[in-house]
Amino acid sequence: MNSLTQGLVLGGGHSGMLAATALARHLDSVTVIERDHYPAGPGHRKGVPQAHHGHLFVGGGVRAVESLLPGTTERLMAEGAHRMGLPEDSITLNAYGWQHRFPASHFMITCGRELLDWVIRDQALRNEKITVVEGADITELCGDARRVTGAVVRDQDGRTRQIDADLVVDARGRGSRLKQWFADQGHEVEEEVLDLRLRYVTRVFAPPPRTMKEFHAVFNLFSDPTVPGPVSNAVMLPIEGDRWMLTASGVRGGEPPTDDEGFLSHLHRLAHPLLAELIALTTPLTSAQVTRTTSNRRTYYERLDPWPDGLIVVGDALAAFNPIYGHGLSAAALGVVAMDQALDKHGLGDGAGRHAMRAVGTVADEPWQWATAQDIQYMDLEDDESNNLRSQMGDFVKTMMDAGPVQPVVSAALLDVHTLSAPQSSLQEPHVIAAIRRGARRPVLTGPPLTDAERAFLSSHAPK
Repeated sequence: MNSLTQGLVLGGGHSGMLAATALARHLDSVTVIERDHYPAGPGHRKGVPQAHHGHLFVGGGVRAVESLLPGTTERLMAEGAHRMGLPEDSITLNAYGWQHRFPASHFMITCGRELLDWVIRDQALRNEKITVVEGADITELCGDARRVTGAVVRDQDGRTRQIDADLVVDARGRGSRLKQWFADQGHEVEEEVLDLRLRYVTRVFAPPPRTMKEFHAVFNLFSDPTVPGPVSNAVMLPIEGDRWMLTASGVRGGEPPTDDEGFLSHLHRLAHPLLAELIALTTPLTSAQVTRTTSNRRTYYERLDPWPDGLIVVGDALAAFNPIYGHGLSAAALGVVAMDQALDKHGLGDGAGRHAMRAVGTVADEPWQWATAQDIQYMDLEDDESNNLRSQMGDFVKTMMDAGPVQPVVSAALLDVHTLSAPQSSLQEPHVIAAIRRGARRPVLTGPPLTDAERAFLSSHAPK
């Protein structure tokens, strides 16, 4: 009789729950080790400090989660999350101008991170194969650089025990200590970091009654990062409970303050006063939440050769992104799907971890290239290396970005990539090139693309 197979997931957050779900398809049981204690329902956890800030869950990631946990989107919507059509439900200004609100070709889900985590966790833990050990930590991995066989776990009372596993998945996020473990084994892991040192400040507001129906939109106001001087941005999302979550960010002297007056002044410094006008109508519900944990960090575990069998890395432990692009949650979900597919293809025999690790790493490359190509634009304008990197975007990408706000085909192609629904190579498909050559289908906008109802709402609420 064959012995039972066991999986071990380090970290019980977004990536960990999805990884446990995938492993349960291939193994007899899965144990998840989580440092925190879960709240009974939607709630913040100490181990997810970025949960206080806005999160975009783009279409590619939503579909990945649905493939692992069918019904998740329906549950999110039932709890008050919003399905936003793109670009139809988006009011966006960036360095390339105001985006026309073409009919939706893509979508995203907007809600608080605590709701998203709770729904995914509840969905995952309905699987009887999955067990969570809360309030516990990993003291060391078992095995060596050739094979990982489990981990030593310390509970909240300080007691330790060893858990053996056929597959171990590191889903500990930015706090993973795996890189140091490899260093102790005598192996150096390649890593790239692009850190703009952006400051993020988030607050939640209650708009007047019916505002959410009149202004059912995601708001994005971005400075032109190639212009010398302060950069001040803001993104405002509808979330559950008929609330708006506004995350302001800045760099080069454009960092948002945390006090009421300073925060409002930041909104007035944006490229357009629309958000300042809307927030003036609201009631603040939370104090300012601040983070500087916004760096892009790519750890190339998949390049290690040999790779220890029995070990896989997913989520932020492998690739973490500047949250302004909304790729972290979705990239993690797509990575878990790639892991699942690799295990389907190659089985659980020798080399299973190596095959899965390479698959996960390949999926991480697309959002990494997209995020860093955008963030390079924010780097020090007087730095020669920054200018060299910036120039690598090339005329083609600039032409694409210039055309996106006014050309529906190009807009849809860019959203294909931005929502992680298609690779960047799709931007060079013949129908996209033809659309660029045809030129603009709409005039360049000189102000926000508001509907008649939205303009009437602003006019009716304007100070007398």
